[in-house]
Amino acid sequence: MKKTLFLSLILCIQFAFPQYVPTKEEEAFLDTLQYRSFLYFINEINPDIGMVKDRSTEKSVASIAAVGWGVVAWAIGAEHNWITREKAAELTLNLVKFLYNSEQSTSPDATGYNGFYYHFVNMQTGKREWNCELSTIDTAWLIAGVRFAMQYYDKDNEVEKEIRELGDKLTNRVDWNWAVIEKTKYEGHEKLISMGYKPGKGLGEYGWFGYTEALYLYILAAGTNLKDPIKSYNSWLSGYEWKESYKGLAHVIFPPLFGHQYSEMFIDFRGLADKYMREKGIDYFENSRRATLTNREYCIQNPKGWVGYDSLSWGISACDGPGNKFNKDDIEFFGYAGRGASGPDNVIAEDGTITPTAAGGSIPFAPEVCIPTLMNMYEKFGDKGLWDKYGFVDAFNLTAGWYDKDYLGLDQGPIVIMIENYRTGLVWKYAMKDPVIEKGLEKLGFIKVD
Repeated sequence: MKKTLFLSLILCIQFAFPQYVPTKEEEAFLDTLQYRSFLYFINEINPDIGMVKDRSTEKSVASIAAVGWGVVAWAIGAEHNWITREKAAELTLNLVKFLYNSEQSTSPDATGYNGFYYHFVNMQTGKREWNCELSTIDTAWLIAGVRFAMQYYDKDNEVEKEIRELGDKLTNRVDWNWAVIEKTKYEGHEKLISMGYKPGKGLGEYGWFGYTEALYLYILAAGTNLKDPIKSYNSWLSGYEWKESYKGLAHVIFPPLFGHQYSEMFIDFRGLADKYMREKGIDYFENSRRATLTNREYCIQNPKGWVGYDSLSWGISACDGPGNKFNKDDIEFFGYAGRGASGPDNVIAEDGTITPTAAGGSIPFAPEVCIPTLMNMYEKFGDKGLWDKYGFVDAFNLTAGWYDKDYLGLDQGPIVIMIENYRTGLVWKYAMKDPVIEKGLEKLGFIKVD
């Protein structure tokens, strides 16, 4: 794809945004929310090796995806003068140095293998924890942060030059072809990228297909070393499900809202579409807008009669939950779960739990409903337990009378990043300049649409 196309998209940063102008009060609230959420990525880290906690508990392990979010959050902090650019660059360099020198082997306590990284690693040593999987998608989010940093840290000094050099080495070390599975558990779906690997067991037989958060993964792989990206991507696309649960909101469904947010934290899809979306007459940005409004409409209609759901209290996505100790009569509550709703016929673990990251990570798609919703949550429930040192806690459930005590790095990140994309387009600006992303989009057939 020609570089001029990307430059034009960057310059037209307001393109396709809903015409919503926040009030001064709303602007001030977004400032506070973004800053509080950013603090998670400064306080819940090991600065020596760049690890970021999975959650805000004392003994939490690091989540390699949250590390990727942290790289971006540090740069956003530098832009707002919450930390210096030098400090942000120092944290980033510490991270990429550690990643590059960490053990890559089949050992069960290595940090990674074949360029990929384990989902959860020790905060102090960076070695594998909890017998977890070598995760292709979490590695993609780690590399997404590194690739962003390579574009952002563009100065001609030793620190920023080394970030760029090591970032390229880390990117090219990821062997996407090793992760491809010829035959999968899904009949008719071949050459998918496996979800993960475990020492002694090998690659899992389940691959990434159908619309999920892994759209970025295929773009990244196509832009680096994946040998047959079109075949893999066509297999991915063949699992899409298009549905219209509410009039005017037809879209490719994926019940948890995070699946409509993560790839778009880095890729500015406004005015770009692959062959599937061109046939539907929309782009992925519009798809995410419709998914957000569908999620909200489900909560407004509230078919299960949960306490507190309404037009300003909604948002179903993966998050913590009350757990079964709050069960009552025939009501079952879940702990952490991949909650979601793409309409009344497509719900997952839907138990009345609301997570603020659902609206927070969707601000660019539908600011006219997301910003008032977040303000309403703060005003009505903030002093009841929903708001603390890092802004909104992870989740709450009014039917159970439950407010979370923890913050999750994976849910704090979208709030920080998507507020920034909505207000300045910063992350999109640098991510879309990345030659790897340009190449990946071109190879997968993304073109500019009206």
